Amino acid sequence: RYHSRIVSGRSRTGSPEVPTANMPLQSTLSGKGSGPLQAESTQWDGKSFDELRRECLQNGVLFEDPDFPAADASLFYSQSTPVNIEWKRPKEFCENPKFIVGDADRTDICQGQLGDCWLLAAIASLTLKKDAMNRVIPRDQDFDHRYAGIFHFRFWQHNKWLDVVVDDRLPTVRNNLIMLHSASNNEFWSALLEKAYAKMHGSYESLKGGSTMEAMEDFTGGVGEMYETKKAPDNLFATMKKALDRGSMMGCSIDVKASSSKKHPLKLNILIIVRIFNFPVLKTATGLVKGHAYSITGLEEVTYRGRKVKLIRIRNPWGQVEWNGPWSDKSSEWDYVDRADKSRILNNSEDGEFWMEFEDFKRNYDKVEICNMTPDALTDNTKRHWEVEVLEGSWIRGSTAGGCRNYIDTFWTNPQFKMRLKDADDEDDVCSVVVAVMQKDRRKLRIEGKDLQTIGFAMYKVRGEPNGDDYLSKDFFRYNGSIARSKTYINLREVSERFTLPPGDYVLVPTTFQPHKEADFIVRVFSEKKATAFCFLQPPPPSSPEEETDEEKGLRRLFDQLAGDVRIRSDLIHVLHVVCSVTVFKPFSPGKEIKFEGLSLHTCHSIINLMDVDNTGMLEFQEFKVFWEKMKKWIMLFLSFDTDRSGKMSSYELRIALKAAGMHLNNDLLQLIGLRFADGKYDIDFDDYLTCIVRLENMFSTLKRRR
Repeated sequence: RYHSRIVSGRSRTGSPEVPTANMPLQSTLSGKGSGPLQAESTQWDGKSFDELRRECLQNGVLFEDPDFPAADASLFYSQSTPVNIEWKRPKEFCENPKFIVGDADRTDICQGQLGDCWLLAAIASLTLKKDAMNRVIPRDQDFDHRYAGIFHFRFWQHNKWLDVVVDDRLPTVRNNLIMLHSASNNEFWSALLEKAYAKMHGSYESLKGGSTMEAMEDFTGGVGEMYETKKAPDNLFATMKKALDRGSMMGCSIDVKASSSKKHPLKLNILIIVRIFNFPVLKTATGLVKGHAYSITGLEEVTYRGRKVKLIRIRNPWGQVEWNGPWSDKSSEWDYVDRADKSRILNNSEDGEFWMEFEDFKRNYDKVEICNMTPDALTDNTKRHWEVEVLEGSWIRGSTAGGCRNYIDTFWTNPQFKMRLKDADDEDDVCSVVVAVMQKDRRKLRIEGKDLQTIGFAMYKVRGEPNGDDYLSKDFFRYNGSIARSKTYINLREVSERFTLPPGDYVLVPTTFQPHKEADFIVRVFSEKKATAFCFLQPPPPSSPEEETDEEKGLRRLFDQLAGDVRIRSDLIHVLHVVCSVTVFKPFSPGKEIKFEGLSLHTCHSIINLMDVDNTGMLEFQEFKVFWEKMKKWIMLFLSFDTDRSGKMSSYELRIALKAAGMHLNNDLLQLIGLRFADGKYDIDFDDYLTCIVRLENMFSTLKRRR
């Protein structure tokens, strides 16, 4: 059975501080291809940065962003502004502002009054990779040449690059920046980058709490992996060293636990009277902060008293508060290291960056996050060429949000993706695969009270030669276990795992932990050899309904006796209501197979509209006979899906019932129908089921007549 792992906003390093169609997308994995980066404008009017800047220069005005105004709503969505915040341009409180002073590096990043240390840790890692840095931060902007109060940055979102423009009005208190800022008072690239990232997610407050991996992927389009240091492989140091050498970005964090930690007041180098966010700081006796994100900036091996010692360099995005244990800036261990090595790697200053022995690192830190530019196996010595497939999907309550395999009755209704691994890797008899499932737009949806869902996935081996449209049924999952799956269900934006699988056909099932939890998502599958026949599977119709029983034939004779040659006028639909209720459904009442109190008048009216083919406004017996033939099939179809004989059908099964009735609808319509007719428990009674099917039959009939 699966177990979910819930991570609170603070423990996910929030430290001090509709539905889319399922379709393949072109990959935009960072590092693939050598052409110029194509990024989409995010402005409401579709204008690019160059167009907006040119207009401002021609009109002699400074840009004011209508999409992210200098207003409280851009700061907070759940509270009012607690202090008098002024939005000012750098030239209004700085004599000689610069976009970048010298070269952008990790010391330019100091955390402000926002719990987005996870973002700052990712920015610090970004500065170590110059090609990625130049992609995210275009250098065609400054406060001197062609200055117009407008700047832009590029982020990867859901398999495409976005170009986000902002004006340079920044939140200040008494002429001091209160959010991210540089150690240099006249440098503003990092503050503007944070503003652009906040705009992409709706507000500054939306950035409170998160995973460093999230931002690292948004800066690169790469794929992430996570290691738990207490359960890490023996070669973790070599793996991390190889990752750093290959340009990967890395972060680490300490979980918040009830241990001997003390509250420590945060001291930042900005002058403000009232704090915007009041939060406790959980600091260990050795100077490390729990529930806080750090960036990993270096790994070295030095000789210490005749033995090799593995060291790791870590940076606190606050720009201060460092490790004070062995190998800290002023510790005695450095006196026994070769002078050349010491001068090369040690920067003895209070800048938030420090060294520690790798074994101490594993004892004190809990997680390591690595974002690879390509998913090369970090334990390999050769780089591979990776193929990537990307598809979109949705979990819709009452339709495709079936939950994990613990909920076997609905698990099979989750989106299913089929892929064929045809060719093994060049050097092995297996296929290397990295699977990543990512939730979409969850930060932006926080304003609606929607946070991250707890997600995971499972993969199943399909035996034989299945058709391309074969949808795995409930019975398949009841009797077949997964061949691969995510290690845990967790409320992170993305879960990913690396597998080696034999060639063959597989079905990937991404799910939320509990059923009825909604979210849009994308699936990325990386493989050394291209995964072919990658498609979204549609559920098939069940087996044909049984032939008429003797009881049903008796119902036909009873109807003839009661109805005779009746003609039902459209203004007397209550007659149809009585006839149907007595003749059609009364025999089912004793066994309670259908929970039914009679057809609604609205449904009866729809029936007349459907069957009155001669447009007389009346139903003759022959017309009703055609309807009755349809009704028998619909009744049997309803009974075949009401497996618990509750008298209701699950909305998850409505879509398959409709297809079995010959109504082939796309996913969007099926999801909307499920939302329209399902009750609060995602069930559909017979009257709603019949109303739905009659209306759809009307639509199909009308379309056929107009062709």
